[in-house]
This record gives sequence, C-alpha cells and structure tokens, in this order.
Amino acid sequence: MRSLAELEQLKRHAQKELGVRGIGGYCRATFIVHMGTDGIAAGAREVLLAILDELKRLGIHDCRVTQTDVTGFGMKPPVVDVVTPGHRVETYTGVSPEGVRKIVAESLVESRVAAV
Repeated sequence: MRSLAELEQLKRHAQKELGVRGIGGYCRATFIVHMGTDGIAAGAREVLLAILDELKRLGIHDCRVTQTDVTGFGMKPPVVDVVTPGHRVETYTGVSPEGVRKIVAESLVESRVAAV
C-alpha cells in the first residue's frame, strides 16, 4: 500500500465482493445454487460462476449468491432458487450457464419469472 486512498479503494472492492457472496447488509435477492453431487455433475459449479459473472457484468452488488446441498425433490439439476424478500421463491431446474443471463435479467431487472 502506498496511500490511504489505495487502502480505501481495496476496502470498497472487498466489500462489493463479500456482499455478492452473502456477507453484508441489504439484499435485493438471493441466488441459491443446489450443489449436491448430481448438481455438480450436471454443471452447477459453472452455473454458480455464471451467476457471479453476470451480476458483476451488470454492476449488481446488492444480491447474494450461495450454495446448498441437493433439493431432495428429484428435480432436474442444476437447480437454482431465486429468493426475493417479500416475494415467492422462484425455482429453476436444468439451468445452464447460458440460461443464467435470462434468469438474472428477468428476475431482477424486469421483476418477473423467467422462462428458461
């Protein structure tokens, strides 16, 4: 570090990154990626990374992205839940990294359920 300004910039960057991973204040929506062995085999890791990339691309920092185990309902993996405070839980099955862009755009930007 060369200056206090550099330290402040590093702090702001870390706060943004931690906010997206589920640590911090207000949350517009939470993306939960089901990461059981079946989900991982079907590409859940790539879906999780695609969600993080899409949120970063759009400059959205007030969402959380987290993971959980299997759903237990026999749904086609990868499974992603989008939880919006005060609204219903949207569950998407068979999600691909390409489908993430549509889910983020329609769930957050247009406030409607995406048809994936």
